[in-house]
Amino acid sequence: MTMTDPIADMLTRIRNAIIPSYDKAEVPCSNIKINVVKILESEGYIRNYKIIKDNKQSIIVIYLKYNEDKSPVIKGLKMVSKPSCRVYSSCKKIPRVLNGFGINIISTSKGVITDREARKMGIGGEIICSVW
Repeated sequence: MTMTDPIADMLTRIRNAIIPSYDKAEVPCSNIKINVVKILESEGYIRNYKIIKDNKQSIIVIYLKYNEDKSPVIKGLKMVSKPSCRVYSSCKKIPRVLNGFGINIISTSKGVITDREARKMGIGGEIICSVW
């Protein structure tokens, strides 16, 4: 069976790993997923990630991050753009997530970046997901 939305599948796997407080989540590898995971790491939402290469399709192992009271750092993940309904925004109309406490991950002509970087660079694009 083919997967229609691989990024939504990745976010769901992360969400499902956070609920029972698993240490890691494994997702099939693709370039856009690697870019999204790099942003999650740079923004402090995950501890680390590792790419395991094999002959068929590589796997991204995402090591999840928890606070000292065992609560997850990622409180929520929401898919904004879907295959059936793409959401595009100019740099001036990019919505803020929880008044700036979260981030939007945006696919632009300059690559996959956060909403803050897109506003600073003055470019818009497709809003992939929101993280808080």
